[in-house]
Amino acid sequence: MGLKKEEFDLESMDLPAALKDLSFEECRRLARQIRRTLITTVSKNGGHLSSNLGTVELTIALHRVFESPADKIVWDVGHQAYTHKLLTGRAGRFGTIRTEDGLSGFPRPDESEHDAFISGHSSTSVSAALGIAAAMKLKGDEHFTVAVLGDGALTGGESFEGLNNAGKSGTRLIIVLNYNEMSISKSVGATAKYLATLRTKDSYHKTKDAVENVLDRTPLVGQSIKKFVRSSKNAFKDMILHSTMFEDLGFEFVGPIDGHNIEELEKGLGAAKALECPTIVMVNTQKGHGYPPAEENPGGYHGVGAFDLSTGNPDVVPEDSWSAVFGRELVRLAHEDSRICAVTAAMKFGTGLQYFHKEIPDRFFDVGIAEQHAATFCGGLAAAGMIPVFAVYSTFLQRSYDQLLHDLAIMRVHAILGVDRAGIVGEDGETHQGLFDIPFLTTVPDITIYSPSNYRELELCLDKAVNEDKGLVAVRYPRGSESAELAEGEADTDMTCMTTEGARIAAVTYGRLFGELAKAREIAAERGFKFDIYKPVRIFPLSEELTERLKSYDKVYFFEECYGYGSIGEKYAARGVRCDRTAVHGFVPHGACGSLLDGLGLSAEKMAAKIMGRAENGKT
Repeated sequence: MGLKKEEFDLESMDLPAALKDLSFEECRRLARQIRRTLITTVSKNGGHLSSNLGTVELTIALHRVFESPADKIVWDVGHQAYTHKLLTGRAGRFGTIRTEDGLSGFPRPDESEHDAFISGHSSTSVSAALGIAAAMKLKGDEHFTVAVLGDGALTGGESFEGLNNAGKSGTRLIIVLNYNEMSISKSVGATAKYLATLRTKDSYHKTKDAVENVLDRTPLVGQSIKKFVRSSKNAFKDMILHSTMFEDLGFEFVGPIDGHNIEELEKGLGAAKALECPTIVMVNTQKGHGYPPAEENPGGYHGVGAFDLSTGNPDVVPEDSWSAVFGRELVRLAHEDSRICAVTAAMKFGTGLQYFHKEIPDRFFDVGIAEQHAATFCGGLAAAGMIPVFAVYSTFLQRSYDQLLHDLAIMRVHAILGVDRAGIVGEDGETHQGLFDIPFLTTVPDITIYSPSNYRELELCLDKAVNEDKGLVAVRYPRGSESAELAEGEADTDMTCMTTEGARIAAVTYGRLFGELAKAREIAAERGFKFDIYKPVRIFPLSEELTERLKSYDKVYFFEECYGYGSIGEKYAARGVRCDRTAVHGFVPHGACGSLLDGLGLSAEKMAAKIMGRAENGKT
């Protein structure tokens, strides 16, 4: 199928350099073409849609004003960088995005020289970009470093730590603040309110420039007044020059600019470039711009599976998911106990807490993209007699490790972690795989960890975590929905056993892998090979009963969907259990979840082959 007459052949163009030769009308045509490509591709592959639709014109303008890769562009989170990939030589492979061996859904320096820094977590761009800019300054490199972050990322503490150091750095750092009132859920907190005020101040620079122009033309006293106003630290400066908090931190400030107007964007970015010093450029964009379903529901289209283009409906029913079951059960428990509070770090919909927010809003807290604050906030709630439940993705919980130790465990308060997306998550790739929560959580003294294998077990574990356990408790569960094989299975909060008389081999797993291991047992049975299965549900602290049982076998196999060092199997081995351990080593790239599990030796077929002592080719 050939190109339409008005379309650009992005595969054959010398991008991004060729963008500079386009007229503004051609840029607008290109933006429309890119939006069609984004919508079509994400409808097939899934991915981050609304964030990317909002940054099309901004990305075009960035590559027309700056000289990538000599100028470095750092994308915060990176879920807004799809257009950047299309415009930096990857258009021909764009249809492979988020598929196995295809393009990553996030920036990756090993994928392109135009990707300055890998970014899958929020609020890191300012710190990373400042480091790059400082290194360039030391080397005498006069190119620019640009950090692109949304207002949601500005609710994260690391952004402020970076801003605090960057403003007075004297580097050629430009921070593009993409204001769209959203992170994944709607942005919350005082920062969001402050930025909302700035968004409406279209007269900011006109006023500031007008005042300075008048002073420049005023004989004798004009320059001295201008110098006094600029150096003043009191309210008089704010009254005359409308100072922003960013200028107080040492930045020049440009904006707000219409983020869907390429001409305005180029003027603003060009002005920032001419200043040759740390500068904030604030642009106003609409998340989901150009696709009505995403405009109307930007949170729902932040990250989606495949969906129908004509209706805009995602294929996956969100109510049938581990997150939704967790959220609904938490509401039920909270109606019975007025001490229960729900806490999220800007992930209300992603963690299933929308039900809690709707029914019990006074005990629901969205703290923004601030997992460290969320954990310590839970510590405060618990210290005052409440029972906080912090629902958080495994990959984001990593950011709270110090707070789990210092502000929860040492305090010996009762708090619950709902560890969502535990294990392999699939297409989001190495920055989002939930593989490290078990190794780091098990180092926290006196913690209890559950890993249920079906919805009913999840409900039982959450109930026990709230009503019976003490101290810090984690209930971890995977992305997606329960397997059909496990939906009607046995539910427990302790341990499930599947034994056969005379079996001298045992296999151990937990969570959703129990379904795969049960299938592996059936495969082996068909070949006359028998082994026993143990499924601990409370996986930590370790079970004394399970330890003694496993020591009685000739051989024990552990299969775990977590990082191998610090895994549960490693801990049982340290107790004298003779076991062969299959877990994850290193970072796991993006791809279909089933395919990744198979590649890691965690599919039913691979488990059966290993236990029966067979290689992949079937030979003993």
